[in-house]
Amino acid sequence: MILDDLVTATQRRTEYEQSIVPLSDLKKSISELPKTDSKDVYERFRQPGMHVIGEIKKASPSRGQIVNNLDYIGIAKQYHAADVTAISVLTEPKYFKGHISYLKEINQTIDALTLRKDFIINPYMIYQAKDTGANIILLIVAILTKDQLKQYFDLAHELGLAVLVEAHDEDEVAIALSIGAQMIGVNNRNLKDFSVSFANSINLRKKVPSDIVFIAESGVKSISDTRKLEEIGVNGILIGETLMKSTNPTEFIRKIQEDV
Repeated sequence: MILDDLVTATQRRTEYEQSIVPLSDLKKSISELPKTDSKDVYERFRQPGMHVIGEIKKASPSRGQIVNNLDYIGIAKQYHAADVTAISVLTEPKYFKGHISYLKEINQTIDALTLRKDFIINPYMIYQAKDTGANIILLIVAILTKDQLKQYFDLAHELGLAVLVEAHDEDEVAIALSIGAQMIGVNNRNLKDFSVSFANSINLRKKVPSDIVFIAESGVKSISDTRKLEEIGVNGILIGETLMKSTNPTEFIRKIQEDV
């Protein structure tokens, strides 16, 4: 199962990274950073309109290589120019061909909200995200115990990071709500077989209170797709492959924002 492989690869990677940069060094670096408040991020996503999280990724297990040369700084600048609410950066190297350095360089170049998109299974990765200048982390219910999810969620808030808690079914949404999630991302892509269905967001939107930010993830390919999601009351959408393959991602993002 690809999800199990991703978790195993992440465990090995994190062990190696900790041997190079100890947690104590990360904590020292973080202590010198300006304070941030996760509430500011959540309030941004609660503002009216369709919020777009533009994703930067070179490859994926479901699609293979998406782009050959990843100009992540150039893409981030295009997203920022189109006024996306946040920029999602894949930092998983084996299956998505990402890197933590991409996120840090983007944050050093552009003043924008950024999301570390990875398979976070260790507190070390949350400290890493903070050290890069990220504003948001992704926590996936399917790969964490409830205790881990709550521990990591609380740690993120202590560090001033907002959390996008990803769920795929009703039980996972219930878990996300039980730990106090303020922003829930419903993945329309099944991480076990990578099939995509908007029915997932449509069915689960009813399970999430209106004061909790609801983000629809994966599968958006057209303006008509965004209209369907707007009709069910989502606060935002995370778009990756469609933007990465677009010849004019800025125009596509602006059309989404103008259409709502």
